[in-house]
Amino acid sequence: GFPNRQLSDSWGGHRSEVAVAAVSPFLDVLADVPDPRRAEGKLYKLPHVLLFSILAIVTGCNSYRGIVTFIDVHRHRLNAAFSLKWRRAPAHTAIRYILQGLDPAELEVIFRRHAALLQAARATPGQGSIALDGKTLRGSFDKFRDRTAAQVLSAFATDTALVLAHVDITEKSNEIPAAQTLLAELGVADGAIVTLDALHCQKNTSRSPHKATSP
Repeated sequence: GFPNRQLSDSWGGHRSEVAVAAVSPFLDVLADVPDPRRAEGKLYKLPHVLLFSILAIVTGCNSYRGIVTFIDVHRHRLNAAFSLKWRRAPAHTAIRYILQGLDPAELEVIFRRHAALLQAARATPGQGSIALDGKTLRGSFDKFRDRTAAQVLSAFATDTALVLAHVDITEKSNEIPAAQTLLAELGVADGAIVTLDALHCQKNTSRSPHKATSP
């Protein structure tokens, strides 16, 4: 079934304008995601497909068909809010082709840029810290393909409650080198407070120019 039908009410009148204003900067950033489709196969604009897919997922959809259902239910409101003329939602096979064709590394760059813009707008100088934490992705284990569950390390800004970035933890490695990579890529300023799990309290980690503490 369709999750969270109450979302329908939020797309009317003034609330719709507020919602569009809130996601417009994100839509602009999504416009820079490389499109995996051929020129003749771009019936639906990629930024809107990605945005609507994300909205569907955060409301509880966990399948390509669920994303299509979300768009179908809200299509008239989405058309009005974003000045579109979609007569129907994309087919679930089209959604699958688009999402599976994206380059994860390129998509991560886009999300980091968006997170940095939000962080710059909301952060209070001199407050907060960055928490690094590794998680196993639920449902990523694939016994048929003999693939272990995927693990990612996330950087979380404690003052704004924003996830700033992710980095994959390779199967033959652990959080320690992933944390060093993530801190280097984020360009964390000297003097910044970074919190990590106790497993990072090793000599190589303590030599980092960033102050690392364990909870």
